[in-house]
Amino acid sequence: MLTGEQLAGLIVAVFWAILVCFLAYALLKLARLLAEMTKLMADLGDQAGPLLDDLTDTVGKASEQLGRTEVITRQMAGVSQNVSAVTTVMSSVVGGPLVKAAAFSYGVRRALSQNRPSEEQTHLPARRTGKGRK
Repeated sequence: MLTGEQLAGLIVAVFWAILVCFLAYALLKLARLLAEMTKLMADLGDQAGPLLDDLTDTVGKASEQLGRTEVITRQMAGVSQNVSAVTTVMSSVVGGPLVKAAAFSYGVRRALSQNRPSEEQTHLPARRTGKGRK
């Protein structure tokens, strides 16, 4: 039979064998992972070039559209200034004379109504005084 020292040495040897097998398995998995990562990075590198080219084209087209939008915005600002100017001119051309005409017609109506006797004065009978009656 085995002595205590031999048994302890056998247990340590089995433990080291299991540990070496586990580490070998882990290293194989890590090697496969690194191989897959290398393949993925190569694919990504191959696809990055065309993606960056497409991105550059898209940014260029967006910049062109923003330039067009800026032109349209400037033109609309000019149109709104022109509309404001036309509104100001129309209000001074039409508004002033209309106000004067309205004031004149109000004055004429007022003058005519003051010169004409009112309806109450024309339809009322002459007022009698109480003299002579008893």
